[in-house]
Amino acid sequence: MRFEYTGRHVEVSPAIRKHVEGHFEKLDHIFDGTTAWTHAIIDVEKNRHIAELIVHWRDHTLTAKDINADMYMALTRAIAKIEKQALKLKKKLIDRKQGARRTAAVAPTPDGKLEATPRPPRIIAARRYSIKPMTAEEAALQLSSETAQFLVFRDADTERIGVIYKRADGNFGLVEP
Repeated sequence: MRFEYTGRHVEVSPAIRKHVEGHFEKLDHIFDGTTAWTHAIIDVEKNRHIAELIVHWRDHTLTAKDINADMYMALTRAIAKIEKQALKLKKKLIDRKQGARRTAAVAPTPDGKLEATPRPPRIIAARRYSIKPMTAEEAALQLSSETAQFLVFRDADTERIGVIYKRADGNFGLVEP
């Protein structure tokens, strides 16, 4: 574990460093030797000693702040708050990992009776072409010379859009709005 210290209106003594690092050695079983780093901010305002700890561990930030008349007591209480947060986070991570079910337990075994659900129909973009004004007879002549199954055209007489299509019986069908 890496430690950083910041002293505001007070110098961080080696005794304070030893106190903080000694308490965090006792919490080493929680952090599992993973790369965690702690920033201890120590502040003195009049008769109040403020200890603030920020611990970065496993993409999480644990923070604790305590105010007391004694600096060592403020640090001890802040470390206790960090311990409580770390235990809660570790329990949450362990429960999530142990609570996950294996794929074999979730997925049914294939016995031949399992059918796949059909995919929903998709809209596939077709080519774009211009709509030409022509009569229904002209559209039928043009459609018979093409391999397409339908033709969209603008009726020259009524200026309305129409669709002519090839029917299964060899005739043409006309759709007009």
